[in-house]
Amino acid sequence: MKAPKNRRVFVIGYGAATPLGLDFARTWQRAVNGEAGFRKITRCEVKTNADVVGEIPDWNPEDLDFATKKEVYNWNAAFVMLTMAVCKEALASAGLEMNKDTGPRTACLLGSAINGSDAMRVAVDNLKERGPLKVSPYLLPNLCANVPSGKAGMLLGFTGPIFSPQGACASGNHAIGIGARMIRDGDCDFVLAGGVEMPLMPEIIQGFANMNATIKINERDRAFADPGQASRPFSIDSKGFVLSEGGGVLVLAAEEMLAAHGLNAKAEVLGVGWTSDAHHFIRPNKETVTRAIVEAIDDAGLTPADVQYINAHGTSTPTGDAAEIECLRTVFGDGLTGIPISSNKSQLGHSLGATAAIEAALTIEAMRQGILLPTINYLHDPQYDGLDFVPNAARKQNYEIALSNAFGFGGTNCCIVFRGV
Repeated sequence: MKAPKNRRVFVIGYGAATPLGLDFARTWQRAVNGEAGFRKITRCEVKTNADVVGEIPDWNPEDLDFATKKEVYNWNAAFVMLTMAVCKEALASAGLEMNKDTGPRTACLLGSAINGSDAMRVAVDNLKERGPLKVSPYLLPNLCANVPSGKAGMLLGFTGPIFSPQGACASGNHAIGIGARMIRDGDCDFVLAGGVEMPLMPEIIQGFANMNATIKINERDRAFADPGQASRPFSIDSKGFVLSEGGGVLVLAAEEMLAAHGLNAKAEVLGVGWTSDAHHFIRPNKETVTRAIVEAIDDAGLTPADVQYINAHGTSTPTGDAAEIECLRTVFGDGLTGIPISSNKSQLGHSLGATAAIEAALTIEAMRQGILLPTINYLHDPQYDGLDFVPNAARKQNYEIALSNAFGFGGTNCCIVFRGV
């Protein structure tokens, strides 16, 4: 194998579809305004009080300018069309044209936890109710994790490597980390990296509820009258996360490609740390989570004292939030009290394999704008005395080094350090 080129890697654009908006611009504006994107589910019927979710507003694949009604019917795994839309937005944001030079040097790495489970659900119903010949011949490609990236390539014209990093709720960060390494080493010049998730199905919602992972809302809960208050990371009344759909894609580029193609950098991917827990399928191993944070900072060539903001995994589960803060205290010591920490999941909920990429894009844009995005719905918890969770409202602050954490089922951890430019 050839020696690595050791190139620097920059983020040049991003796209997103989230419960706050159908694209990144609308998501960003509502995030700055301190809004939440939660409501009672409309995608399907569920028989549980864990029925407050994050749905992408106005999402209808038939509205996409590149999609015919027939194609939407055939590609009935919703993450396929959403991937194409978010990749298209991300490339437009980057100002990167796909041509005979850039297309073969552009990869696409998009993770997902649930993949095309919705297509399987339709196929099972059709087999049972209508017979074997009514199972779609598109079922198998709808289930393949790499196919959304392949469909995006067919639409947009890139022919570099495509695959799907499967890191559960850390998938988006894994995609960014792997993509950055590929560019650094010279395997490609550009990467579309992130994750896409459309998990709002009765079985998935009920499974999370039975696991006691998502919030169950009764008439005494403050979210009963206002679903926007359902997700409240680090709060004394945290009860579980809000399940959401969404997609986020970052466009990464090698340093020398910026001037060559007239591109503008938004941030640098400075360091990546990744570990696994070898502990439990959902309960974190504090030792290995801590190591992922330490390794990301070390890979960036920094010390903990250099980190100026932490975008927390912060799901709003009491056990997970407490474990993350304990790990951060281990790494940063007394210095943690001087570092703002916030959780975008207070506004967006948890979109599983997509969430880390969406949060990375928001973190980078916030650095560019000199804004700390808030942890909304926050009620003080004495166990976190002295920590700054940027409670309830965004605020102005200039900073250039941010740590973004992501941890997933199966005990998979990936943390990334970004430098604003």
